[in-house]
Amino acid sequence: MKRLDALRLHTVRLHKPRLLGAAAVIGFLVGSGVLPGGVSAGRVEAASPQETIAGAARKVVKIHGAGGVRGLEAYQTGILVSPTGHIVTVMSTVLDADELDCVLDDGRRYRATMVGVDPRRELAVLSIEGEDLPAFTLSTSDPVPPGTRIFALSNLFGVAVGDERVSAQHGVVSALVPLEARRGSYEVPYRGGVYILDCTTNNPGSPGGAVVDWRGRLIGMLGKELRASGSGIWLNYALPAESLASGYAEIISGTAAADDMPADGLSGPGFDPSVLGVVLVPDLLDRTPPFIETVAADSPAARAGLRPDDLVIAVGGRSVASRAAVQQALSAVIEGDAVTLSVVRGGAILDCDLGPRPAAGRKR
Repeated sequence: MKRLDALRLHTVRLHKPRLLGAAAVIGFLVGSGVLPGGVSAGRVEAASPQETIAGAARKVVKIHGAGGVRGLEAYQTGILVSPTGHIVTVMSTVLDADELDCVLDDGRRYRATMVGVDPRRELAVLSIEGEDLPAFTLSTSDPVPPGTRIFALSNLFGVAVGDERVSAQHGVVSALVPLEARRGSYEVPYRGGVYILDCTTNNPGSPGGAVVDWRGRLIGMLGKELRASGSGIWLNYALPAESLASGYAEIISGTAAADDMPADGLSGPGFDPSVLGVVLVPDLLDRTPPFIETVAADSPAARAGLRPDDLVIAVGGRSVASRAAVQQALSAVIEGDAVTLSVVRGGAILDCDLGPRPAAGRKR
């Protein structure tokens, strides 16, 4: 009866012209002993989407590194996971640079160094010199269920270069499935579970972005631009926080699995450039430069203007330094997609479009 009388008294006292929010009412009643201490204002009044995004964005980093060649972006995203400056991001060509520029949400710039990589998860850890930095706590808790509402924060299209806030997309987790994907003809090595998202996160600059729930808790990291192995459609996916935490711990401890893939990330015999009408100089050394020896008449190569003695330096924006590298890069071009060779001729760099890539073994 005492609690009921107290509740009636407090109810009467709250009937004033000044309106109180639910959080204030709950706090008042808890402080007065009418409600048990386990009920709190924080459980009643959730943060707004704007507040959640603002809080999470403080822990997201804009990374600028190598790139600029056609087809290769020079930017991506990272996630701060320690107050002293550890950043997790995706392993990519952007990180293949002597200087990596990391920009925080407030515009502060840091020079980053590489700590290590996990080739299986295609995960990298960077480090910047900082103290008391805002950072996510990596969790090893169970994956979130399908239907969980999320925000995906990333530097998509590189539109944020200073203290501009990273872009935020809203969506839900559609499913948790094993990753079966490829980049060109190269099958990615990771076969663990990933979140499939219903928002379009497969954009330049998005890899390495943070995926948070409505409370701002980190639940995953946006992955690289990949296609599904079976259907060939672009995937919008995220590596779950549990796998992210495991990979981070392995990199920091030096126990991450060794990379058993070739340095260029491709494998297999490659694509024979003679299918396109290009015959390269034979490999006389381990890394013979990929000079063109002959060009078949009335072939895609001839129509594109390629000539003998041209030096191939890139295939579709991917730099190449040997005949084998040319074959591997050509194999990464999806059948039907355009083949572009960059060559050096007379001291100038020329881009030659050979048209759609045919199936291996079928000359055009």
